[in-house]
Amino acid sequence: MLQAVLNGAWGPGESAVVPRDPAGLAAAAADAVAAGAREVRIRPRTPCGGASLSPRVVGPALAAVRRAVRVPVAVAVDAWAEPDPARRVARIRAWEELPDLAWVAWHEPGAEETAAALLARGVAVEAGLRAGTADPDLFARSPAAPRVRRIVAEAPDDGAGPWALAAAHGPVPVLLHGTGPAAWPVLRLARRLGMDGRIGLEDTLSLPDGTRARSTAEQVRAALSDGP
Repeated sequence: MLQAVLNGAWGPGESAVVPRDPAGLAAAAADAVAAGAREVRIRPRTPCGGASLSPRVVGPALAAVRRAVRVPVAVAVDAWAEPDPARRVARIRAWEELPDLAWVAWHEPGAEETAAALLARGVAVEAGLRAGTADPDLFARSPAAPRVRRIVAEAPDDGAGPWALAAAHGPVPVLLHGTGPAAWPVLRLARRLGMDGRIGLEDTLSLPDGTRARSTAEQVRAALSDGP
């Protein structure tokens, strides 16, 4: 399974091709799914470009993407979108349009409460864990661990095989990914290990050969044709 991550923390000065408003996200999602992605993930942005979990921001973004595609839609729910854990939970409880999945950064304060609020609303949780941190141990002790949909494991490079294999033997499936220069090598590692993967402009602005990508769809096509 390949998840397309459509946008991230990039500013307009870093890449003009990263979608930010609902219409841009919907168009990018449609193109990525047509290219072969089986899920999409978005970071809803305010008109000024900042990340937000406000119902007035999340709702229109989800509605627009859902009109464009018929695949599961994930939202990143972390401190970048809302730094205050209590306010993050309040935002989740106020959502009118719900994502299919939500990514929770397990190393951040309030991760347990965030996951609980999502599960209470019927939203599947992706547990975001980073190699080389305390995340795996924290997650292993979490009462929410058996209830999450998958682990989303961020590996620093394609030499993270032992860590990734250990994660794969946990209670839930693993989606393995990297960011920046590690994005493409780790995607190949995920394929070799038989794990889910992801690619898109959130994780890297480049194609496998290092040239600048014009869209997440172009990256998805490259991912599905890229050799091991």
